[in-house]
Amino acid sequence: MSIKILLVEDHTMTRMGLQLVLEKVDDIKVVGEADDGEKAVEMAKELNPDVILMDIGLPGIDGIEATQRIKDLKLAANVLVFTSRDNEQDIFAALSAGATGYIMKGASPDQIVASIRAINEGTAWLDPAIAKVVLRNINQNSQQNNNYSTKNPSKAALAAGLTEREMEVLGLIVEGLSNAQIAERLFITRATAKAHVHSILQKLCVDDRTQAAVTAMKEGLV
Repeated sequence: MSIKILLVEDHTMTRMGLQLVLEKVDDIKVVGEADDGEKAVEMAKELNPDVILMDIGLPGIDGIEATQRIKDLKLAANVLVFTSRDNEQDIFAALSAGATGYIMKGASPDQIVASIRAINEGTAWLDPAIAKVVLRNINQNSQQNNNYSTKNPSKAALAAGLTEREMEVLGLIVEGLSNAQIAERLFITRATAKAHVHSILQKLCVDDRTQAAVTAMKEGLV
C-alpha cells in the first residue's frame, strides 16, 4: 500500500519539484497539495494522508501553527517539516508542535524518500544539519546544569522516574531508531523494546516518540 502524501508548500516550483521526485517512487503517492497553512489543515482533515510534507514559511498561519492544529485534531498523519530554516527556535517549535521529522530543502531525493518512509513508521527523523543544532543545544544545556553531569546521570533518570535501561532506550529514540533497531542494538526482543518505549512515554507524560525525544533534549536527559 502506498504512503499517502500531502504537500504543503507555497512556492510553486518547489512543490512541482517535490511532486516530480515523489511520483517516481513506487510506494509513495501524492494525494493533495496546499499552498497555505489554513488549506493544509482543511486538506489534512479531508484527505487523511499518512505523511504531510510541511513548509514553515507559509501565508496566513505558518507551518508550525498548522502542524499544531493538525495534531490537535488527533489525525493519524505524521508531519515532516521541509524547510530552509535551521535556527533553534523553529526547530524546537516545530517538534514541540508535533512534527515527527525535520528535513532541510537542500536534502537529496534519496534523503527525502528515506525520511518519509521513516516517519510513516513513527520513527523520528532529523536532517543531519538539524541534528548538529540539536546536539549543540544539548551540550549547552549540559554545561549550564551541573546536576546532570555525565559522572552522575542517575539524577536525570530519577527526575523522570526512568530506569537505567529506559534511559538507554530513550537515547536511542532521540537518535531516531525504530523499535526493531532498538531491539537489535540492545540485544532484546522487539516486544521488550516496545514495552520500554511505552513505559517511557507514560513516565514522560507524552503522546509519541517525537515528543519524548524533544522532552529528553530539553530536560538534558540524554
